[in-house]
Amino acid sequence: MGLSMMHFFLLGALGPRLVESLSLSPTLLGLTTTVSCAVATLVSPLSGRMVDQAGPKRSLVVLMTTAAAALLLIGVAPGPVVLLASVALGGLAQALANPATNKAIAADAPVERRALITSVKQSGVQLAALIVGLPLAWLSAAAGWRAAMWVMAAVAAGAALWVTLALPGDRPEQAPASRTRLLPRGTVVWLLAFSVPLGAGIACVNTYIALFATEKLGLGNTEAAALVAVIGGAGIIGRMACSRAARSPRRTRQLPALLLAGSVAATLLLVFAAQLSPLIWCAAAAIGLCAVSVNAVTMMLVLHHSPPERAGRDSAMVSAGFFAGFALGPPFFGLLATSGDWTAGWLLVASEFTAAALLATTWVLRDHA
Repeated sequence: MGLSMMHFFLLGALGPRLVESLSLSPTLLGLTTTVSCAVATLVSPLSGRMVDQAGPKRSLVVLMTTAAAALLLIGVAPGPVVLLASVALGGLAQALANPATNKAIAADAPVERRALITSVKQSGVQLAALIVGLPLAWLSAAAGWRAAMWVMAAVAAGAALWVTLALPGDRPEQAPASRTRLLPRGTVVWLLAFSVPLGAGIACVNTYIALFATEKLGLGNTEAAALVAVIGGAGIIGRMACSRAARSPRRTRQLPALLLAGSVAATLLLVFAAQLSPLIWCAAAAIGLCAVSVNAVTMMLVLHHSPPERAGRDSAMVSAGFFAGFALGPPFFGLLATSGDWTAGWLLVASEFTAAALLATTWVLRDHA
């Protein structure tokens, strides 16, 4: 999970260095997220079917090999064209991540442990943010941002080799489930719907918080990259806490609305950080605890309802909504950031989290009706 999103966090945390090195505008920096996540959105339905047919081991090998190639190409990119092509390749890895890992959990994990295991594996995404914001930020300061990309490309290639040699082979696909066991269509629609504004808000924060810190608050590049680490560390804590709270499908359905309300408040702290800069650290921690935990809860809900043979496809459909939001959010924020109107940008993020909260609340109320 961490390797599938590593290029995304690296581009966000090292954004100020890339803007200077490759002469990128804030809008073009946001376009890297849009391209990567647009590819992930389009490919997700196909990737889910592929995972269900090929099995999690083969899918993980493809995922890690693709992630390694994307990171390597970003590291040698001479300009925006190659950079955008490289992040498009990274989108393929993103599309495989949730289907492959959820397929493995649905196939092998006991039902009573799935919430905990799902939280652990979703925390891999935030572990990537933590690694990017601390050791890789220091490495980029000492050896350049390209070195950070190449190191993680080597890690991804090594992970692909380890999976190939160490994990047992995929089992033959089970017979298709009956219609009564399939994930209810209404549940898919609701999870996909609120994942779109959720993804838009999270993408804006991850892509632009470091650039905001350097341009508006005067933080250094390494210190600004540490904000991504704060989001990642808090996200791990939040996702693990959700596994304890989500002990039943009914309780799990109530969590997204509560977490999204906290996300709105956290985003408003970013607005006030322009006047009181220490608030940015509080905002980063709160966004990690609340906003980035919601996607872990949605994956728990998928696994609560999906039979093992459908886990890949159902996970991919919900992930497609999340990645669509990732693709849509940063370009609009980038236009505001380019004009210097950071306040309007953070208010846009707050409105995206608010929309997601309203959809999640409506779903819960509908469920109780």
